[in-house]
Amino acid sequence: MLELRGVSSGYGPIMGVRDLTMRVAEGHIVALLGANGAGKSTTLRTISGLVRPVAGTVTFEGRRIDRLSAAQIVAAGIVHCPEGRQIFPGLSVRQNLRMGSYARRDRAACARSEDRVFTYFPWLRTRTSQLAGTLSGGEQQMLAIARALMGSPRLLLLDEPSLGVAPMVVREIRQIIEEIRQSGVAVLLVEQNARMALGIADHAYVLEVGEVAIEGPGAALREDARVQDRYLGIRSGTY
Repeated sequence: MLELRGVSSGYGPIMGVRDLTMRVAEGHIVALLGANGAGKSTTLRTISGLVRPVAGTVTFEGRRIDRLSAAQIVAAGIVHCPEGRQIFPGLSVRQNLRMGSYARRDRAACARSEDRVFTYFPWLRTRTSQLAGTLSGGEQQMLAIARALMGSPRLLLLDEPSLGVAPMVVREIRQIIEEIRQSGVAVLLVEQNARMALGIADHAYVLEVGEVAIEGPGAALREDARVQDRYLGIRSGTY
């Protein structure tokens, strides 16, 4: 569904990723792991058109997209839910949701998307008039995911959805990501919580200083000694 081949991109002279090759299959969850500064967010920003690659190609459903604008990439079916929530605090919950469907023209389809979002996040239905800035941190994160889903993605880019939220909310977000996948939407998940990410990922990549250091099925990486030592906080043979 998505393929990056030999991609290098970054900010000015600093390359966040170098010669990166990776794939996301249709209907799969793919996890992108690594330490801070490894290039995970740069990868998502490159896919979504916020950062231009200086080398390589990005292809989505057989179409090259690395020279398209961010708006064109959204229209193609890729929606990016960025790190740090980035909701509109002065707007209501419903207004935030509608911002997620701003580029869509079929109002009836948007209404159906809103109904679908409410099945994932039923509490949103009772908070539509509440200012988004008054929600808790976990609620704001779930609103950010809901807003992204209003764009009707075929591929959802999720950047650190569990960052700064309570363990109970992390479990809820994990369940919602699995439900999103079951609906047919592919997910590329950047996540510091490696245990959670590898528990739901069909495939995973580990980045180190902008390059793929380890890749494989999520279940296999959970058993990989290098991943256990560096990202799961346990030693090989004790998991």
